[in-house]
Amino acid sequence: MKTFFYLTILSSIFLFSCSPTKRVINNAIAPKDTTNVIRDQTSKEAIQLAQTTRENLQKNYIDFKTFSAKIKVESQDSKGKNPDITAVVRIVKDSAIWISLSATFLNVEVYRALITKDSVVLMDKREKTVQYRSLDYLQEVTKIPFDFKTLQDLLIGNPIFFNDQSATFKKVDNYILVNSSDANFKNLMTLTPDNSLLYRIKLDDVDMARNRTANISYDEYEKSNDVSFSTYRELSISEKNKLDVQMKYKQFDFNKDLSVGLTIPKNYKRK
Repeated sequence: MKTFFYLTILSSIFLFSCSPTKRVINNAIAPKDTTNVIRDQTSKEAIQLAQTTRENLQKNYIDFKTFSAKIKVESQDSKGKNPDITAVVRIVKDSAIWISLSATFLNVEVYRALITKDSVVLMDKREKTVQYRSLDYLQEVTKIPFDFKTLQDLLIGNPIFFNDQSATFKKVDNYILVNSSDANFKNLMTLTPDNSLLYRIKLDDVDMARNRTANISYDEYEKSNDVSFSTYRELSISEKNKLDVQMKYKQFDFNKDLSVGLTIPKNYKRK
């Protein structure tokens, strides 16, 4: 079960570290509710802010044909720190996500997976077993309404669960706060002052009874082929339990030839 969680998370750390920026954002939003944080504004300045921010979001959106990366993943849950994992990720846009997970301290591959728009295949290389699941199974395990595009955007570093039609905008100490909501989450995005890159996403469940929250932060941007890419991310998800994940992209490439095939050995048992 936890393995499927890693497959969908592969991106980010727990909450913000203590910093002036964190205090700025915390002062600008309520702890548990972002619905009324940013009220509609009709001034010329506010309209210009909304237009410029939308243009920057579109400009910074990462479009690609293929993507590959090697990632160091650290995590901690209610039971303590989990073993570090090295992940190799390959993505063919809108088609397939191929992931290999290795135990870092042993440098031995443990799992290999292939995720498509409607299915997940997971190979357990220790137990020599294979599982075939629907993408809906990932949603059941993670308790997050992932579809293929959302998972793809999460790994690439694009906004997730963002509804532009409901978006409102506000500047706080030069940071841009973008508030929106959809059927599942209230979303508060914080963008960097200089070029409106993703700095933080705060998700709160629309269903208050679930008390589900997620915080994602983005840092250490690198420029590659006119793409600004966050190489260090933190993610914290909490509902009944909490999972904190740290992810450092050791290397990454866009638009290079790659293979995403998954060959199942004949001696593997179906689980």
